[in-house]
Amino acid sequence: MTTPEITIAAPTERARVVDSLVAAFARDPVLRHLFPDPGTYPRHAAAFFGYLFDKRVHRQTIWTIGHGASVAIWEPPAPSDEPADDSLAAQLPAAELSRVRAYERAIHSALPRTPFWYLGVLGTHPDYAGRRWGHAVMGAGLRRAAEDGVPAVLETSNPGNVEVYRRAGWEVVGVVEEPLPTWIMQQSQAVRTSDR
Repeated sequence: MTTPEITIAAPTERARVVDSLVAAFARDPVLRHLFPDPGTYPRHAAAFFGYLFDKRVHRQTIWTIGHGASVAIWEPPAPSDEPADDSLAAQLPAAELSRVRAYERAIHSALPRTPFWYLGVLGTHPDYAGRRWGHAVMGAGLRRAAEDGVPAVLETSNPGNVEVYRRAGWEVVGVVEEPLPTWIMQQSQAVRTSDR
């Protein structure tokens, strides 16, 4: 099966990207923890994914297939003077925002202190699942990390994903227990360069 073209997301693809991610993460442990009410999940998850999209689209670190059917939102090594972005605060109720901030603090305290590329979101709309498009869009960011000579890092709270990522060359380097069990995984440059 031929993989469709991988492109860098454009601002005009925001709605498609957000819709795909809201659908892809509807049963994900982290998103269900952050936004537990099924009635408000679509709206709050859309605000969350829209915030992440807006943060990265102009840095050209969001890779897609099908203009948003499958998406990898990567965060490059951040400069130390990057300003904090609090635009999510205006979009979420206090309880949801508090859960998002607590989760972010817990995860970021467990991440490496040295530069790395961070795979913040990887998702494929359920209508396109099973085509390995997620692996393809993930690979674009892995190649950038390899070019920069730094590791790639991700986190997952879905136990089933740990083995999927292991088969793709990722290793568990830490576990965060609260607010929910989450595995921190890393892929080194040495592992990735053999996949080129």
